[in-house]
Amino acid sequence: MTRATDRVERRRLEALYRDVALEIRSRREVDGRGRVRVELPSAVRQLRREAPMRALESVARLAETLRRLTGREVIDMAAMMAVVQFLYQQAEMARREDVEVDEFGFDPAYTESLLPALRWIYHSYWRVETTGVENVPAAGRALLVANHAGVLPWDGAMIKTALFEAHPQPRHARALVASFLVGMPGLSRFLRRTGQAVGHPDDAHRLLERDELVLVFPEGVKGTGKGWSNRYRLGRFGRGGYVQTAIRAGAPIIPISVVGSEEIYPMIADLGPVADLLGLPYFPITPTFPLLGPLGIVPLPSKWRIQFHEPIRTDLCAPEDAEDQRLVMTLNDAVRDTVQEGVLENLKLRKGAFF
Repeated sequence: MTRATDRVERRRLEALYRDVALEIRSRREVDGRGRVRVELPSAVRQLRREAPMRALESVARLAETLRRLTGREVIDMAAMMAVVQFLYQQAEMARREDVEVDEFGFDPAYTESLLPALRWIYHSYWRVETTGVENVPAAGRALLVANHAGVLPWDGAMIKTALFEAHPQPRHARALVASFLVGMPGLSRFLRRTGQAVGHPDDAHRLLERDELVLVFPEGVKGTGKGWSNRYRLGRFGRGGYVQTAIRAGAPIIPISVVGSEEIYPMIADLGPVADLLGLPYFPITPTFPLLGPLGIVPLPSKWRIQFHEPIRTDLCAPEDAEDQRLVMTLNDAVRDTVQEGVLENLKLRKGAFF
């Protein structure tokens, strides 16, 4: 074959390749998000369907062998099935095309899909004991006010889980979070999807007007960034902005005392210069972080208690009473004192920090 013939043949093949590529591209299906749907061979699709069950069957055989050899359950198949079910549900959530969210971006279905993992943490890891949850109304608005600690806001997650696990009428609570968290890429979408909103009075008022449960932490980041030496000593509850919001909305205030969150990341120091460099309110040094790297992010298995106190009524106040600073600070001090007393009482009831 001459060079000229070779060049002609190469051009013909290139043209054929382009035509085939265009034809394949034109036949590809695109889903609602603009992603290309690739049709897999039937054998691959069948293997994909059967792979999870085959893997579970193998694990079940291994569990039975280990049980016979050791005389005890080495692999908890019930827990394994729960994990598989959770992962499958998350995969289904990721494939959804028509997602219904409210004006704040809240996706109830996605939030409830996370409950299996949160239930395990609530019941098995932190062994949370919850009391007084009947003080939270089964319907209608209310402002939940809790102490805040633990470097990361796990206390908010456990309070929200308690409302599903311990309340006779499970409800979502809409937590108000620091604006710097909502501004973080990736984290912002997750927080909004799971019901959080910016910690601003306007957002709180709009949620209460929709008869939602709104969860606030008046200590803010100063609470989560507390040092170990100040554990379970409540900081200031600000100037009572949450009280003004509750009065204007006619929503009862329900104080909440949380014990257990202080021990999950014992903060022995704060590297302020590093925090400033990263744009964070604090950079914690704990016994495990940053010493153990990513493993240091795993919280310690402390013993938790959560107490919902009797509501403080605000419906007897007129909306203009929100401008009465003396009344606002009186209610603010009453809420803080209730939360602090509850914390101290629950510390006495708890046998130890980790049992």
